[in-house]
Amino acid sequence: MRAIQLEKPHSFRVIETSEPSAPGPGEALVRVHRVGICGTDIGGFLGKMPFFSYPRIPGHELGVEVIAVGEGVTNVRAGQRCSVEPYLNCQRCYSCRCEHTNCCESNQTLGVHCDGGLRPRFLIPARKLHSSAKLNFEQLALVEPLAIGCHAVNRGQPRQNEHVLVIGAGPIGLSAIEFSRLSGAKTIVMDVNEARLDSVRLRMRIPDTIVARDEGDVLKRLRELTNGQLADVVIDATGSHRSMSQALNYSAFAGRLVYVGITQDEVSFPHAPVMHRRELSMLASRNALPGDFTRIIKLIEDGQLDTGPWITHHADFDMMIQSFSTWIQPETGVIKAMVKV
Repeated sequence: MRAIQLEKPHSFRVIETSEPSAPGPGEALVRVHRVGICGTDIGGFLGKMPFFSYPRIPGHELGVEVIAVGEGVTNVRAGQRCSVEPYLNCQRCYSCRCEHTNCCESNQTLGVHCDGGLRPRFLIPARKLHSSAKLNFEQLALVEPLAIGCHAVNRGQPRQNEHVLVIGAGPIGLSAIEFSRLSGAKTIVMDVNEARLDSVRLRMRIPDTIVARDEGDVLKRLRELTNGQLADVVIDATGSHRSMSQALNYSAFAGRLVYVGITQDEVSFPHAPVMHRRELSMLASRNALPGDFTRIIKLIEDGQLDTGPWITHHADFDMMIQSFSTWIQPETGVIKAMVKV
């Protein structure tokens, strides 16, 4: 069975790997139909993703079909189409017992800590599958990146008519925008790339955007959009330590700052004049929860989430390695690339 392996940073190769065994108790054997490419995959390729290990078969945004299930599996059956919740948690540690399965102390994320979906078939705990009779495989592969934004917005808990500033209009920022909009908050988007902001205004119908260049100009524009109070919730989806260090400056008094992007560099800020004086809440957002997947599938099925604008690029399995180098170039306009396995 062929698979695509990221042997080391900047080096993909096609390998032969063993066929999976029959599913054991609680397991499901799945066939992979679609794999979405995300910032984690790009970070792993560039050697900038702190949790990535090598060599690794990437792929955690997955649309799959159940081939067979093991003893005791009742939530899915053979033939069903599913999205995959790729965060394999131990179910025993303190985080898991507190239902924070997204930050299990022994978390193994498919395609990051253990081998993922750029292969035809693999075994997975059946509890990590979320089925839908209505969604196609590409929509199912989109559920996971949407869940990242969903969880980040849930961490910030925006309320009706509050102002949410999303910093970074890449795929994770775009997913946060979707759930900020659904919360009833007034959403503002900031990015260094004007073309991305044009897309936000056109495709997502978010009129209030800020080009992130001069911080003084950013603050002036943000005050104009928030009646002078700044943002109740700031969600930084950039993964830039510089942006993350500045994000507190955009937070209103008693505001909530959510870091959903990841950096290996140090994030620093003055404590007394901003964080302490404004009594800010600083939050991390990691992965997502099972309920996020359930909610998103229902939203797409009901037509409340439009997946149409998301997928901008495609490649067959045999063309994935050749195509990947273009997907890391912002000028190609990639939002979400999808691989057919």
